Amino acid sequence: MKGVVLATIIVTAVLACSLASANPPLPEPIQYEQYCENQKIAGQGVIDISTSMKDKKLALEYYNVMAGDGAFELDSEHALSENASKLFRQVGDKEMPVNLYETTKMTYSGITPLVGAKYLHSKAFYGGIGADVQEMFSVNEMEKDQKLFFASTNASGHWTDPTKAAWAKGLMTPSYDEEGNVILPLSPVHLVGMDTKTSFNGTWGTDSRWHKIFYKDIKDHQMFTGVFEAEKLIKFHEAPFPEHEVSPCKGVDC
Repeated sequence: MKGVVLATIIVTAVLACSLASANPPLPEPIQYEQYCENQKIAGQGVIDISTSMKDKKLALEYYNVMAGDGAFELDSEHALSENASKLFRQVGDKEMPVNLYETTKMTYSGITPLVGAKYLHSKAFYGGIGADVQEMFSVNEMEKDQKLFFASTNASGHWTDPTKAAWAKGLMTPSYDEEGNVILPLSPVHLVGMDTKTSFNGTWGTDSRWHKIFYKDIKDHQMFTGVFEAEKLIKFHEAPFPEHEVSPCKGVDC
C-alpha cells in the first residue's frame, strides 16, 4: 500500500479593530526574554525527547514529545522571542518577524515504533486567537522536514530608531495603529502554522481547530495508516489592523 497526500489549509481573517471579534496585537515587552536551541543527533538506540513552552505574554502553549528505539537522525532548531522584532525567519516566501520558530529534519527506522506528538496553541484566554494545530504519529520508518511558526505581538520594538534598525532589512515604510504605534509591514501579528513534508510507514495524522465562542468554529482532522508520502501546510492567521472605512456620504453635504 502506498499513497501520496497533498493538503493545504489556510484560513485568514482580516478584521477591523472596531469589531468585537478581533484580537489586537499583543504588546512587545521592553524587558523581553529569548530561548534558543540547536541540535544535531545521529545514532542507534533509545530515544526520549520532550520539549514544552508556555508564555502568557505571548498567549503561547507548545509541546513536542517523541519516544522510540531504533536508528535515528535529527537536525532541529527552537527559537523563542517575546519580541518578534528580534526574530526574523522565513515563512513561505517571505522573511517575517515571529515569536516562535521551529525546524525539524528527521529520519527514523526501527522495529519499535517511534511514537510522537506535537501541539501549538494560541490561547484566547491570554489574548491569542484560540487556534491550535497538532500532529500525532506512530511509525516504524519516517523521513520528515517540518517548520512550525507562531506570532502574536506587534513587532515594532521599543528603543530602536525604525529608520535605522527595524527597516534595515529593506522593509517598506511603516504603518501605524489607532494609538500611533508602529506596525512592521510584514508583521503577521496572530499566526499559527505548520508546514510538513513527510514519508512514513505507520500511522500519521494532524488535527487543527480555530474556535471563538458564538462566532467561529473551524475543525480539520486527517489520519493515515500505511505507507504514505505527504505534504501539508496548515496556517491560521488573523491581522486585526484598523481599516479606513469610507463614509457613504463622503464628498456630499450630509
